[in-house]
Amino acid sequence: MVFSHPWLLWLLPLAVLPLLLQRAHAKHYSWVDMLPKDPLSDLIGLILKILAVLTLVFIILGLAAPHTTETKVERIGVGAQIALVLDRSASMDDPFSGTTVATGNTTVGETKSVAAARLITEFVKSRQQDMFGMITFSNSAMYVLPLSENKKAVIAAVQATGGNALFQTNIGSGLTSSAALFDKIPDSGSRAVILLSDGAGRVDADTQQKIKDWFDRLHISLYWIVLRQPGGLSIFDPNFKPVEDQPLPPEIELNEFFKTLKTPFKAYEAENPKSLQLAMNDINNREKKPIKYFEKIPGHDYSNVCFIIAALMIALLLGVKHLEVRTWH
Repeated sequence: MVFSHPWLLWLLPLAVLPLLLQRAHAKHYSWVDMLPKDPLSDLIGLILKILAVLTLVFIILGLAAPHTTETKVERIGVGAQIALVLDRSASMDDPFSGTTVATGNTTVGETKSVAAARLITEFVKSRQQDMFGMITFSNSAMYVLPLSENKKAVIAAVQATGGNALFQTNIGSGLTSSAALFDKIPDSGSRAVILLSDGAGRVDADTQQKIKDWFDRLHISLYWIVLRQPGGLSIFDPNFKPVEDQPLPPEIELNEFFKTLKTPFKAYEAENPKSLQLAMNDINNREKKPIKYFEKIPGHDYSNVCFIIAALMIALLLGVKHLEVRTWH
């Protein structure tokens, strides 16, 4: 048991005042030695004083706000520790081709960033026992949220990913920052990074090695959802042939690098919100493994209990006062 305002406990000695003070009308009689002893009245008077003492004690305890501390209970559930890595390059504000959303009398395309935020929000809401963290990136990574069980905070972070963006796509920085989210968090048994981008950038050799080492050491799976431009290059195109003496396109190069990771990797392509939804559903089905997690049990506040007990005692004292025989003047 702890107190939010422990300094108020210094007032507890004041609770003995009812034992030290006498009732005012007890001094109205000049001499009562001839009256017989009344043990019952003396006992009732003592009980009433004790009730007054306890009333003051519980009022002071209530003001000090007693409560138990938060506890953590280990549970075994189904879920994962998931880091969301979201592309915030300027192209994410382009609409999906052929996708329209009615707004009054006009029809506009749902942008890739809006569709991603909407579907990721649904994904987070459906995962009751997961921990989520978030990194966004454009020209560099931006730390948004550590791994957390607070779904409201995660959803708020996802919905706040809109805003001004830059034209660069620094995926390497986003991935290394996402791996760092797991560094000092106990491994629950299932860890994954969901990378969502509408393009790719070159990742230098040093960053590639860092990604390999971190993902292997921290046992992180990778899911890459590519929001493909209409008519753009597909990373799954079996007929693709690179131009002679030219480097591979960034998307192909990055996909080939991800295949070299020692931990599980799967890539998806989405050309519209429907295919993006299918990709999220597949990830949802794959990341349902038994995990150990700690459920936080909040402490219980006993302030109201103290005030209720004090109120009952005050009501009892007032009732006895009402029944008291008035002094006959």
